[in-house]
Amino acid sequence: MNPHAGRGLQDGGGGGDKWPGEAGFRAGRRAFPATRMRRLRTPAAMRELVAETRLEVSDLVAPLFVRDGIDSPAEIGSMPGYVQHTVDSAVAECKHLASLAVPAVIVFGVPASGRKDPEGTTAFDPEGITQRAIGAVREALGESLVVMADLCIDEYTDHGHCGVLDPSGTVDNDATLEIYAKVAVSQARSGAHVVAPSGMMDGQVRAVREALDAAGFAMTAILSYAAKYASALYGPFRDAVDVTIAPGARRGYQQDWRNAREALAEVALDVAEGADLVMVKPALAYLDVIDRVASRSAVPVGAYHVSGEYAMVKAAAEQGWIDGPAVMMEHLTAIKRAGARFVVTYAAREVAEFLAAGHPRG
Repeated sequence: MNPHAGRGLQDGGGGGDKWPGEAGFRAGRRAFPATRMRRLRTPAAMRELVAETRLEVSDLVAPLFVRDGIDSPAEIGSMPGYVQHTVDSAVAECKHLASLAVPAVIVFGVPASGRKDPEGTTAFDPEGITQRAIGAVREALGESLVVMADLCIDEYTDHGHCGVLDPSGTVDNDATLEIYAKVAVSQARSGAHVVAPSGMMDGQVRAVREALDAAGFAMTAILSYAAKYASALYGPFRDAVDVTIAPGARRGYQQDWRNAREALAEVALDVAEGADLVMVKPALAYLDVIDRVASRSAVPVGAYHVSGEYAMVKAAAEQGWIDGPAVMMEHLTAIKRAGARFVVTYAAREVAEFLAAGHPRG
């Protein structure tokens, strides 16, 4: 008797197929040795031929931190290989990304010291750092690169929250919407193709859409951070944008990371309010959420491979514990396999260079 005969599609012991829903497959396949799954795993060209998921450069969005008041790019200690740009170096970086066929960037502004206030007013200043950076990139690259703008005020407030505070120190949702509307119009005027409200305020997409339309920017798209979780993986990002959060947790407005079904309600609301694209953030710890959202969403779904996810790979690679580029490819491909149509990642440039150099994808 063949000792491997049991390694086929057998009755699972409960009267049904071992793999539910695979009755047709069962009828068309025989067990080992007639079926040898390894036939399609070698050579490498065969694996590439039958790969179910491919990570392409066209799937990537590169975040850019642009800081006011610096003369040269400044390294971010907790994000190896990443910097705070000047406007000029941001333009140079965008030209390089475009040469690699990376299709989009998302801009985060970091105001100069002393420019933060309780309402984050520099976020909608026509001469603010984000607006100047967007304008410079658009002037240099025109329509060859999609320019997105993160739409939040935590980088611009002296308390580090994503909204204005009421007298009790709680984020005032509805008052914040008025500021988001101003920021959206300011970013669109600067040339942003896409504005991306990320503060998880109720009604933020509707407020932004109405403001854009009223100001004549009906063609400016909205990427909503529809399912943004109160994660512990944002630490390096806060270093990158110089944010220190005052008392009062963001758990009051960001999603509880224990909940998945709630994300579907958030996405549905944002799409109904006018979101053109939606995003799940973070990515790796929320692959199940990406899968659920992507299977139900009527608009394209992205995922944000966040700073902590990036930094962990970099730190382990620096210690020699893992093959950094291989793990990064595996992680980003898993995000796409879960259903993300695009991935915002700090590894965009290095992955694009890795693929351009002809390295194997899997």
